[in-house]
This record gives sequence, C-alpha cells and structure tokens, in this order.
Amino acid sequence: MRYRAAALCSADLLDSTVSDTALPSSSSRSSSSANRVALAALLIGGAAIGGSPIFVRLSEVGPMATAFWRVALALLPLLIWAKATEKTVTDSRPAGLADYGLLVLPGVFLAADLAAWHLALHMTSVANATLLANLAPIFVTLGSWVLFRAHVSGVFIAGLATALAGVVILKGGPAALGDGRLAGDATAAVAAVFYAGYILSIGRLRSRFSTNRIMIWSTASAAVCMFPLAFFFEDSFMPTALFGWAMLFGLAFISHAGGQALIIYALAFLPPAFSSLTLLLQPVVAAILAWLLLSEPVGLMQAIGGAVVLAGILIARRG
Repeated sequence: MRYRAAALCSADLLDSTVSDTALPSSSSRSSSSANRVALAALLIGGAAIGGSPIFVRLSEVGPMATAFWRVALALLPLLIWAKATEKTVTDSRPAGLADYGLLVLPGVFLAADLAAWHLALHMTSVANATLLANLAPIFVTLGSWVLFRAHVSGVFIAGLATALAGVVILKGGPAALGDGRLAGDATAAVAAVFYAGYILSIGRLRSRFSTNRIMIWSTASAAVCMFPLAFFFEDSFMPTALFGWAMLFGLAFISHAGGQALIIYALAFLPPAFSSLTLLLQPVVAAILAWLLLSEPVGLMQAIGGAVVLAGILIARRG
C-alpha cells in the first residue's frame, strides 16, 4: 500500500472501465465516473496518510499519547459525518456479540499498529519507518495463507525475496545491519504485521457494514486500547501549547479520519490491486516532507534500497 507509478494504474483502470462492452453505455459512463472519483479519493487519502509521520515527530507528547489522541480526536469528525449521512448510507446493524467482536477487532490491530509505528518513528528515520511499515501487503498474503490456506505463488515468493533484499540494501548492506537503528526498523516491521491484521479484519467487514460504522468502531476501540498505554506510560499525556494541539488535530483530522476514510471508501469501488497506489504514494510523501521539514536526507543507498523494497512489494502483490 504505498509507492510507484500512479499513471500506469490509472491507465489500467480506464482501460478496464472502457472495455466493459457488456454494460449499457449510460451504466459504463456512470461506472467510469465512480471509479475516477474513487481513484482520486485513494490518491488523496494516500497523500494524507503520508503526512502522518511528520505530525507524530512534531508532536509535543510521547508516541503512545500521540497515538491515543490521533484516534480519540478522530472520532469527532467521524461521528459528525456519520450523523450527516445516516439517511443516505445503506448499512446493516450488528446481529449479535459475534458481529460486535468483529467490529472491535480491527481497532485492536490498529492500536497495536499505531503503538509500534509511532514508537519506530522516534527510533529510526521517517523514510525507513514508513517504508518498512508498508511491508503489510506481504504479511496480508502470508496471513491469508496461514489462516485461510490461500494459494501462494512463485511470483509472491520472488517478490518477498526481492523485498527482503531491498531491506538489507536500505540498511547499507549486511555489514550495517547492526547499527543503532536496527531496533527502530524492526519495530516498524512489527507495525506492518499488525497493520496486516487490520486489513484482513477490515476485509471481512466491508461487504456487510458501511465505511462510517467500520471507522467509528475501529477508531473507538483503538482509542480504548491506547488510553492506558498513553496515560500510565507517558511522561506527558496532554500538550501544553497550541502548536502541540495543532499537530494532534492535524494527525487526527487529516491523516486518520480523512486519509483512512477516503481509502476505505475507494476500496468499495476499486479492485484490491489499486490499493497498491497508496503504497507508491505514502512513503514518497513522507520522505519528501521529512527532508523539507525535519532535514532528514535520503542517501543513495537508502533510495536504492527503498526502490528495491517497493519493487518487491509490487511483485508480491501481483503474485
């Protein structure tokens, strides 16, 4: 989910919508229009999430408190939007405890993902943390294989090997794997595992429940999970200056509520493969913003390693 040529993907999307001659022309035009809107939502959502590491780094409170406020404050726009669209959204209500459990589960994974990733952002570079957290698609496939016995192709194995080789290059070669940032990079990879769980659990819900319901339940349950970590284990729970609150509100409103909702909306209209657009976009946005705002340069070896990791992820997704 985050890097490469969006132009190629949009061309594929337009080809697929235009070539569907079995549909009436008016339906084709309507479908093409909906797909274009969804594609725009996916790109904007990916860019919004790409800016989230900057908000985390500039936050006045620690990584756990930042993660808590990210999801807690995001509930405000989500609830307002749900109320405003309740008469126009087709949705089904949870039928029992099992459904409520399924709605809570993504939030548990999301809390673990945010805790690990926010911690990684303070232990390694923004570019490394964002890139390694985007190994999630590989873990999604591995999880599908373990849990649902999904077929794993040779193409996926080749992509996995390529991505792992890219991680070694990213670190500067085998001799550099023991540097001080290895723990931060490993924490970012752990975040990718939890994000894969979030994606897998969301996938089971999206066909039954609306974006509003999924976002509210997952965000609220993530806030409940994050609260004790933020309150008891952070030195500072609340910002003391307006700038600190601005960073938290930007993270909650722009990156979480805005970015995540746009991506979940888009996935209801686009094939799953198009989620790779956000893989192409988010780390690029994060690296550029980190260079401009945090003075974090991207070296040649890091750029090559990042490109190899992204190539491996895209190959794995095709498999």
